[in-house]
Amino acid sequence: MTDEAEEWSGLPEDAAAFVQAYIEREHGYLSWLGTEVETLEPGRAVMTIPYDEKLTNTTNPPTVHGGIAATLIDTAGGVAQRTLLDDPIDGGVATVNLNVNYLRRASGDLTATAEVVRAGGTIGVSTVTVVSRIPDDVDDDASRRWEGTPSGEAVATGQASYRLFRE
Repeated sequence: MTDEAEEWSGLPEDAAAFVQAYIEREHGYLSWLGTEVETLEPGRAVMTIPYDEKLTNTTNPPTVHGGIAATLIDTAGGVAQRTLLDDPIDGGVATVNLNVNYLRRASGDLTATAEVVRAGGTIGVSTVTVVSRIPDDVDDDASRRWEGTPSGEAVATGQASYRLFRE
């Protein structure tokens, strides 16, 4: 975490609420995916996308399309960068590069934890880990077909760089 993050005790309440509301209810694609913001703190973001059949490949058992994990890596990494801007709402973040490493199939709820590696003057870098957790409403017999565990298995890791637009 950067010195700037250590000096900042937290996001302004209205900024965190704005980002959460925007992603969960107003952003067309992320809202359609069911994206939820679990945690926002300086230099860190945790976001989830719950399992939904519309997000799966046509395999048996069904697996979550890899693009969903990539979306979480890109979005959570960028949101984590935004938390370190002087003005998280009016400042901006644009993806410059995205690298995703898939570790295993995913077939449950996905949770991404993003950490800022560096937030420079114009470029920031974040690392992100995505875990897959078996949905709570799956019975024991059906759970054998699911990848992941109740506590979560890492299904992808990634690193992204972003252009930071500081106001």
